[in-house]
Amino acid sequence: MGRGRVELKRIENKINRQVTFSKRRNGLLKKAYELSVLCDAEVALIIFSSGGKLYEFCSGPSMSKTLERYQRCSYGTMEFNQQDPDAQSSYQEYLKLKAKVDILQQSQRHYLGEELERLGSKDLDQLERQMDLALRQVRLTKTKHMLDQLTDLQQKEQSLLEANKNLRSELEESTMAYQLSWQAHVRNIDKRRPPVHLDCNDNIQIGYNNEAPNDERDVPSRLQNTNGVIPGWML
Repeated sequence: MGRGRVELKRIENKINRQVTFSKRRNGLLKKAYELSVLCDAEVALIIFSSGGKLYEFCSGPSMSKTLERYQRCSYGTMEFNQQDPDAQSSYQEYLKLKAKVDILQQSQRHYLGEELERLGSKDLDQLERQMDLALRQVRLTKTKHMLDQLTDLQQKEQSLLEANKNLRSELEESTMAYQLSWQAHVRNIDKRRPPVHLDCNDNIQIGYNNEAPNDERDVPSRLQNTNGVIPGWML
C-alpha cells in the first residue's frame, strides 16, 4: 500500500523543522545545479532561513547580473504598454526605486574605495568629508560605549569592595565570638576541676631510707654487744 498524502503545514517542533529545512534546502540547491547543467539554463536561487541566514545559488556570472536581467525582462514590456494606467504607474515607480538603488550601490562602492576614477576633485573632497564625519561619529559612539563599560566596571568594583568589607567584618565578628566562647569554656573547665593541695609536712621518702626504726637500730648494737662482731663484716 502506497504512502498517504502528507498535509503541507508548518512543523511545530523546532528541531524537526530545522532538520527538514536542511534536507529540503540541500535537495533544492542540488536540483537547481542539475537544471543549470543539463539544460544550459541560467538559474538563480535565493533562500532565507527562519533565522535570517542567506543561502543562494547562481549559475550565471553573478547574482546581481541575473537579477538585473530579471528586472529588464519583467519591467521592459511595460515601456510598450503606455495605454494601461496601472502598468504605467508601476513602471514609473520601478524606475524611481531602481535609480535610488543604483545611487546607493554606487555610494557604497565609493565608500569602499571602488570606482573612484570617475570622480572629480570636488566629488572626492565631498566624499572625504563624508567619510571623516562618519569616522568621527563611529569614534564618538565607540568612546561612549567604552565609557559606559568603564562606568559599569567601576560600579561592579565598588559593589565588590563593599561586599568584601562586609565579609571581612562578619569574619572578624565571628572570630571574636569564637574566642569569647572558647575563653568562657576554659573558665568553666577550671571551675569544675577540684583543687589539689600538697602537705609539705608529710614525710615523703624516696629511695633508700637512712633512718631505720629504733628496734632495727638496736639490733646491730645488741648483736655487737653480745658477740663483739657485727654481722656482715665477718673476716
